[in-house]
Amino acid sequence: MKAKFNRIQKILGNVVMVRAEGVSYGELALIRSKEGESLSEVIRIEKEEVSLQVFAGSAGIGTHDEVEFLGSGMKVPFSAHLVGRIFDGKGTPRDGGPALTDQLIEVGGPCLNPVTRLLPSKMIHTHIPMIDLFNSLVEAQKISIFSSSGEPHNEVMARIALQAEVDLIVLGGMGLRYDDYLFFKEQLEESGALSRSILFIHTAQNPVVEALKVPDLCLAVAENFALQGKRVLCLLTDMTNFCDALKEVSIIMEQIPANRGYPGDLYSQLAKRYEKAAAFDGAGSVTLLSVTTMPGGDVTHPVPDNTGYITEGQYYLNKGRIEPFGSLSRLKQLVNKHTRQDHRAIMDVMIQLYAKSQETMEKRSMGFRMSEWDQRLLAYGEAFEAELMSLKLDLTLEKALDHSWALLARFFNQEETGLQSELVQRFWPMPAAKQG
Repeated sequence: MKAKFNRIQKILGNVVMVRAEGVSYGELALIRSKEGESLSEVIRIEKEEVSLQVFAGSAGIGTHDEVEFLGSGMKVPFSAHLVGRIFDGKGTPRDGGPALTDQLIEVGGPCLNPVTRLLPSKMIHTHIPMIDLFNSLVEAQKISIFSSSGEPHNEVMARIALQAEVDLIVLGGMGLRYDDYLFFKEQLEESGALSRSILFIHTAQNPVVEALKVPDLCLAVAENFALQGKRVLCLLTDMTNFCDALKEVSIIMEQIPANRGYPGDLYSQLAKRYEKAAAFDGAGSVTLLSVTTMPGGDVTHPVPDNTGYITEGQYYLNKGRIEPFGSLSRLKQLVNKHTRQDHRAIMDVMIQLYAKSQETMEKRSMGFRMSEWDQRLLAYGEAFEAELMSLKLDLTLEKALDHSWALLARFFNQEETGLQSELVQRFWPMPAAKQG
């Protein structure tokens, strides 16, 4: 029997406090007011005082309104009918399609036992050279794009959603501008990629507390599709907005703040989501790629700082491109040895020469005289940025590797690269190809 109470004690922002008993953390409740029914969730219990987080905001709720506890936590429908659909932060349709009510699954369940996880061993091809060639995205990996205000991180996420070689894309948006939501929607629709995608979108005009449920909705759906054998890529943007929502709720709850006002359990809140990335024995996998914006470009900000300890690397987005310095996929060595014989060697030498080109650029800015070698390094650096670092490129890994060899042959002799003679003999372009 569902418990009903009408002893609301206090209303603070989007948090309603009621005297109740026999309820549990995470349990849902309906608050019935003159404005209608408002869905809420138990976020704290102190003896008989229960704090409820109202998803749609507390406007119109009074202290004499009835609260009915539903006896279970949030659930989301799970079936093949989810694919191609767009939902909001409560899991209700925002695409005008019918509501789904069949096969409800729990949201926010425990992570997979680490003992049962498979070691990641497969690469996810994105056709973006700065990812595939230099910092490969690995199936079942958890990794984040570290970005700043004004950087095209949503454009990068859209490109990955369109091009990633996976079975299913689950995209979660938190605090998106409405223009960004329309951008994702139009990009996926026009390319036909919406037919293999599921979107859970919270925009800046929606109640902020709804942003807190987006990662859990995405990951619950992704995990269940993975258990059916699907290779699922979960894209979350932006986790800083998620953490800001946590911060807002913790302030209302009068919790003791930690670094820069964020709650003391920020690390645990992030880890609880990121650790959902896993490969399942005899089934599929969940790969998690998120966007973490750094306010003011500050990598020591609590959100990117905590994220860096949890994830298995990061991509630094700066000046509209993924930077080779600072970007790191800690699992790339697990897959690079299975791609092509020259992958590791070409990756290392290309970055080394690009680093030397950057040092030469600094020397030139200080007035040093440029030698013929310096001039070649500078020309190589410009070509590297235009032909491999541009986010507009769409190259398979094989084409990116072949182009890298052509780029080396354009500016350097075989001996200057330091590459093994075996690789040079097999992959170095023929003179005719070099001239062309």
